[in-house]
Amino acid sequence: MLNLCELEQLCAFARYGTLSKAAEEMHISQPTLTRSMQHLEEEFGVALFVHGKNRLSLNETGEKAVEYATALLANAENAVLQVRRFDQSLRTILVESCAPAPLWSLLPALSEQFPEKTISSRLEDIRLILCHVKDKSCEIGILPGPAEDEAVESLPFVREELSVCLPPDHALASQSSITLEMLNGYNCLLKSDIGFWSELCRKRMPASRFLVQTDEFEFRELASSSTLPYFVTNLALEADFVKGRVVIPVSDMEANVTFHLIFRKENRNYQKIMRRRFP
Repeated sequence: MLNLCELEQLCAFARYGTLSKAAEEMHISQPTLTRSMQHLEEEFGVALFVHGKNRLSLNETGEKAVEYATALLANAENAVLQVRRFDQSLRTILVESCAPAPLWSLLPALSEQFPEKTISSRLEDIRLILCHVKDKSCEIGILPGPAEDEAVESLPFVREELSVCLPPDHALASQSSITLEMLNGYNCLLKSDIGFWSELCRKRMPASRFLVQTDEFEFRELASSSTLPYFVTNLALEADFVKGRVVIPVSDMEANVTFHLIFRKENRNYQKIMRRRFP
């Protein structure tokens, strides 16, 4: 029977070209590598090498064996990964979200409904979340709209609406609503780790510069002491945080989103739970 370690050594020999270099890279002795190559020839039942004076090289059949060995090793690695993912899925619910705010209510709800499981989350690019749900890299995804894909269920969850906080004497402070195009060119404070909101602002306000803060305390200090505009949403609107500011809703369609939970259809129990918890 083929041995994966020996197949790995065969690929290393093909990659480095000599027994001595391959043995050095594999951290084994050259005689051990030589015995492995001999054993592989016995297992395949054909000659894989050309034996020259003080030199060993692959013949055409050996090169084909390397192709199959590379594929087998990749399959073996993938099998280990998938088994580990499956085992983790039995004990963990991983949520990937395009923004942080929906997680604030979802994670406690999942913890309450599944006390025996570990609930974890991470922010992820919108373009990857659907793929990760479908390939079982995560259990639940959160998108800023429904997922048009037959492989998943899509459930409206919570709505988030963007507003901008301006000093009372700002040129746009008298507006009843505002667009990102109107804000384009004005420099703004911005939090880090806000998911797709950051990409949206940068895309729609290309002439603006953003002072990005990773520390919550430093962000609040700058927000209270500077005249730079900054953004809030209906899900994170604190009276103290906007004191002394004019809060103006952003009217762009992309700035007012209904987040959707997405999950694979075999996990329809999430739908029942969420609708019961968040009717």
